[in-house]
Amino acid sequence: MESSAKLYALKYTNVNTYLFALLFIVGNILLPQVCHLAYLGGPTWLPIYFFTLIGAYKYGMRVGLLTALLSPVINSWLFGMPALAVLPAILVKSVLLALAAGFMAQRLKRVTLWSLLAVVLSYQVVGSLVEWGLVHDFVAAMQDFRIGIPGMLLQVFGGYGLLKWMAKKNW
Repeated sequence: MESSAKLYALKYTNVNTYLFALLFIVGNILLPQVCHLAYLGGPTWLPIYFFTLIGAYKYGMRVGLLTALLSPVINSWLFGMPALAVLPAILVKSVLLALAAGFMAQRLKRVTLWSLLAVVLSYQVVGSLVEWGLVHDFVAAMQDFRIGIPGMLLQVFGGYGLLKWMAKKNW
């Protein structure tokens, strides 16, 4: 499946970069709050990454990086989630996601399920290996692959659906 969409690579000098980043940061604050209402909602649905993917794919790496760095820090500061102990690993994965999504969108100039799957798998595989190096616990580092498959599927299929909807609305 493929969707033609207008994709951007906003610069840091463009005010829209910060406005869109703010919008996606708010999304990355609200979605985890909803998911954390369910048992293991965060580790299962991986909500802190969803709007980072959307922002980076649609508006470029800069929007993605702002969202990737600020969302987990603000969530941790306001709600204690993610916990400080796991914040470095989540920041690494968030930044990898922003870079992968921005790169893929810029390279392909279109949205496909395969491109989103490649983005999600790349940031998860590399991020989990980095996390393993940080925590020195393979089982803990692979938690997203043990528990977070629904969240990865949400990122791929939900991300595709949202990006397609945004294209129809000329966002």
